[in-house]
Amino acid sequence: MSKAAILIVDDEKNILTTLGRALRVEDFDVDVAGNAAIALEKAKARAYDVILLDVNLPDLDGIEVLKKLRAEKNDVPVIVMSGHGTIDTAVSATRLGAHDFLEKPIGTERLLLSLDRLLQFHKLSTENKELRKLAQAFDAMIGDSAPMRTLRSRIELAASAQAPVLVTGERGTGKELVARAIHLASKRASGPLEKLNCAAVPSELIESELFGHEAGAFTGATKQRRGKFERAHGGTLFLDEVGDMPSPMQAKLLRVLQEGEIERVGGGDVLKVDVRVVAATNKDLAEEIKAGRFRADLYDRLNVVPLRLPALRERREDIPVLAAHFLRAACEANDRRGKSLSDGALRLLAQYEFPGNVRELRNLVERLVILTLDDIISEADARALLPLPGGAKGQGGFYTPQKPLREMVEEAERELILRALAHHENQITKTATDLDIERSHLYKKMRSLGIRQKSEDEDES
Repeated sequence: MSKAAILIVDDEKNILTTLGRALRVEDFDVDVAGNAAIALEKAKARAYDVILLDVNLPDLDGIEVLKKLRAEKNDVPVIVMSGHGTIDTAVSATRLGAHDFLEKPIGTERLLLSLDRLLQFHKLSTENKELRKLAQAFDAMIGDSAPMRTLRSRIELAASAQAPVLVTGERGTGKELVARAIHLASKRASGPLEKLNCAAVPSELIESELFGHEAGAFTGATKQRRGKFERAHGGTLFLDEVGDMPSPMQAKLLRVLQEGEIERVGGGDVLKVDVRVVAATNKDLAEEIKAGRFRADLYDRLNVVPLRLPALRERREDIPVLAAHFLRAACEANDRRGKSLSDGALRLLAQYEFPGNVRELRNLVERLVILTLDDIISEADARALLPLPGGAKGQGGFYTPQKPLREMVEEAERELILRALAHHENQITKTATDLDIERSHLYKKMRSLGIRQKSEDEDES
């Protein structure tokens, strides 16, 4: 186990010497600073486990140093020391997040007891944060079907290793969620998680995105830039849509995976990186290899730990709980509280093939939340947006609207408002009451949708 690193900040050399010697004897890794400026610089350059901070410093008092640390988002545990301690000082330090307040002269036993309590507390706090992150990652992977239980088990096994992981599955199955869960369940959880969608970056820029570049390396490179591999050092790099990576970059990626070294574009220095790669694709890489579009040796290196995500149609029993989860989120996001899905609507959803998988289900539920007037979303409501086999032609007899959701929402809202206006003979107050919205909001919505207000005696066209 590594030693706990402690920074002692005090302008009295004898205190730095005395406390430093006592802590080194107890096997702490001790560093010292004689003023606030040096302390703040050291705190930026190194992650300490604890800072022992004197209140009376020549350039800036300890309370101000503590304020600066917190303003810089540095949450290192701090023990404040003072030879002229007052209740006000202790209260100020505690409010700023100091874990203890010690009056000088400080006895070794008292100091060691405070450090022991603080380090134990910080260890438990860190472990709890990591467990919460892990729980959140797995909570996002909703469903208790056999395929999902198997997937969670394999994610935990994959997370305990250091080898590359290749996540495969159809679009919309949640590959990024799996990558995040692997990272949070691994020993690298405290490190960064960087992401790159290989299909979204132009081929001429992907090398710079991955490895960074030096100033002047190409037109527009006005300053040095770190790439994804450097920023992911000590953590995980998620390469989404890796099957779309250009062929020249595949060879360079293979070298990094084998050697753990990169070179910035336009640079000559070789940089060591410690990065675990989790790659994902919805393509059949075996077929891509046969077609000459993907390197077999890169596939072998990425596919050390394979994880296949089940399609939603392979775990239909998870659809009700997924739909309920997305319903709550959509109601909150769109101010449509109190809605629920009827049993008939859920049965209808469970029959659909969902070529877009979980992502398509989420979008469909949001569409139902927005486009239905009643609190209970009926089977008829669902059927209107997702006809049963025998209706419009499409995969499996179903039809999925191809327009963007925004356009469909606008069209539906316009139609609903026009019908409500006609029903209430263009009386805005009654129409707003029926639609359960404010009059002012209805006016704004009508203007945005191009609906002209008619007087009650104006002829209907």
